Amino acid sequence: MIARGFLSDYFEGVAVKRLSKVETSPSSSNQHEFNGSKALRDLFGDEDRKNIPTRFIWLGGEQAGVTAESVISWYDARRKHPTRTEYRLYYPANDVTVLMEEGETFFLALRRDDTAMVIFTPAGSTVQNQLLWLFSQEEEPELEFSAHEIGGNQDAELDFTVRYVLDELGIELEELESDKLDSLIERFGMKFPTTREFSALARSSLPEITVRENSDDALVAWLEREEAMFRRLERHIVSERLQNGFYEEGDADVDGFLAFSLSVQNRRKSRAGQSLENHLEAIFRGNGVTYSRGALTENRNKPDFLFPGSERYHDTDFPAERLTMLGAKLTLKDRWRQVLAEAERIDRKHLLTLEPAISEYQTEQMKGVNLQLVLPKRLHQSYRESQRKWLMTISDFIDLVHKRQKN
Repeated sequence: MIARGFLSDYFEGVAVKRLSKVETSPSSSNQHEFNGSKALRDLFGDEDRKNIPTRFIWLGGEQAGVTAESVISWYDARRKHPTRTEYRLYYPANDVTVLMEEGETFFLALRRDDTAMVIFTPAGSTVQNQLLWLFSQEEEPELEFSAHEIGGNQDAELDFTVRYVLDELGIELEELESDKLDSLIERFGMKFPTTREFSALARSSLPEITVRENSDDALVAWLEREEAMFRRLERHIVSERLQNGFYEEGDADVDGFLAFSLSVQNRRKSRAGQSLENHLEAIFRGNGVTYSRGALTENRNKPDFLFPGSERYHDTDFPAERLTMLGAKLTLKDRWRQVLAEAERIDRKHLLTLEPAISEYQTEQMKGVNLQLVLPKRLHQSYRESQRKWLMTISDFIDLVHKRQKN
């Protein structure tokens, strides 16, 4: 069993609303305040809470996020009045608040370390859906605040999906089972192994998981274990490099530091995509599926997986209706269109991702170009009910490929 923790370990409560014109117009919102509603009082309580350290974030999907470190304050403007109260939530203007627009969704999350996060997202966007799902907000936000504590039935386990959303918010999670992870990775010393080697170790460290019983859970469990192992090894290697410092003849080596930081980020991205393909390959082998990985098709395109393989694909006598392709991307953003040109003989493309709560707008676009989304079963619950019947699980996809290969 993989230890994960819960969202309530990090968050105390959350409030959500849709921004009105009055709240976003510079001429009318120059006081930088929200009126204190019952929902906010339930969240903050009745005592003043001044200058809470707060990270402001604007997330817009394809556009780069904007962040600012500032404060918020919760106070009763009539604290000294014997009978009246007038609660307000104050925030100073910053690089994020100036981007607020009418109709956007406003998230206010109080953290366990006495800090807060204020997040703005475009209405109907994937990132909005992901945050609504993360914080168990089932209804679309209204112009009035809704709020609740994080806990009980509204407390998400920190599995792979939740960790993905928190990573988008820049939240570093505590490492669990660190001693066990250290025992797994000590063989590598202070060097990164190949991604294939790391993926194989992740699978072998979870011998109780078998792909034929549940391919969907197997993929997520393997990815979780490899991610935890990688982050642990990365921490050791990066810490040693930082301790050695970035100096040349007594001067700070700024270019060297920036190049090292960029290499860390690039390694994370490239490794994550390769590990996904490695584990999918193990699932296909374990289920007796015939495939080719990274085979060339038209115009030197390389779909991640072709079924039953490259030789059959290039055999013009082999029926096109028995061919299948699968693209694999941890996250989609707007890159899902890339797979549409990767295998011209196959009309209906399949694309696997581990991104939760993709917007209905995007999934409707996929349907319109005959692209079928495939996700591990546990991710389906992050999508709207209207989307779930259309989604495929990994087991569904394997059944489809088996059926075509048996014909």
